[in-house]
Amino acid sequence: MIKVGEKAPTFDAECYHNGQITRISSNDYKKNWIVLFFYPRDFTFVCPTELKAFARKEPEFKKLNAVVISASTDSAFSHKAWMEQDLPDVKYPIIADTNHSISRAYDVLIEETGAALRGTFIIDPDGILQYAVVSNLNVGRSTDETLRVLEALQTGGLCPMDWHAGEETLDKKKK
Repeated sequence: MIKVGEKAPTFDAECYHNGQITRISSNDYKKNWIVLFFYPRDFTFVCPTELKAFARKEPEFKKLNAVVISASTDSAFSHKAWMEQDLPDVKYPIIADTNHSISRAYDVLIEETGAALRGTFIIDPDGILQYAVVSNLNVGRSTDETLRVLEALQTGGLCPMDWHAGEETLDKKKK
């Protein structure tokens, strides 16, 4: 089972990225934070709202030296058809985890259906998993919360509940 504070599973897989079917490897991003999120299926109802939201926020993630990468168990050809038809603004890589090895390694695979749960993972530049949230299929995640957590992790400090960028961390407050 994957655990926060331990080495994140690496990946090397086919993906759809910027209009092309290509390959992606976690080793390509060793100097970056990685925001990896899994979604259940292409051509569904909640999933496009999430992919669009991450596309809108991608510049903010980039400012924090983070790359956004999504993944589902659909094929790269399915990703390509869906992006071209419905989601032309999505420019970040979308992994095609057709053999389920990545979703299984991140413990989000629903074995009975072959779909992934909604999992959000933040991996630091050293390849250590710093954050993991997994939810059921029917509830979309918050890109604002993912950004807030990334900013908090990057402080290296103790961040209280509802902490936001620019606020002092608990270990920096004057006594």
